[in-house]
Amino acid sequence: MVTDNGKEFTDRFAATDEREPTGRHPFDRLCADHGIEHRLIRPKRPQTNGMVERFNGRIADLLRTRRFDSGEHLKDTLREYQRLYNHQIGQKALGHRTPVETLKARQQDRPDLFRKRVYNQPGPDS
Repeated sequence: MVTDNGKEFTDRFAATDEREPTGRHPFDRLCADHGIEHRLIRPKRPQTNGMVERFNGRIADLLRTRRFDSGEHLKDTLREYQRLYNHQIGQKALGHRTPVETLKARQQDRPDLFRKRVYNQPGPDS
């Protein structure tokens, strides 16, 4: 999960300026308890924050426009949206490529940065 540097998400900023997050912030502990990697955007990068807010808005729309029969149904819906987002929806910030297309290109240029091969998943109509 990627969040901005708001005090509701991190203890990175203090009265004495910036520091390394301690990992003891309640949000960090909640993520750790659920096996979620919590990453923070770089400070003073509003374009990154805009991307995070846009993605969060898309998830909010998805949740607002559907009814879920169970937690499992919600989880399946979010996983399917994640798959579509990563494999089918081109992103303006990525030159209208999908995140997976961008990762594949990066892996070809710098294979030393990757532990696993980036691969496509079947499309929504297959």
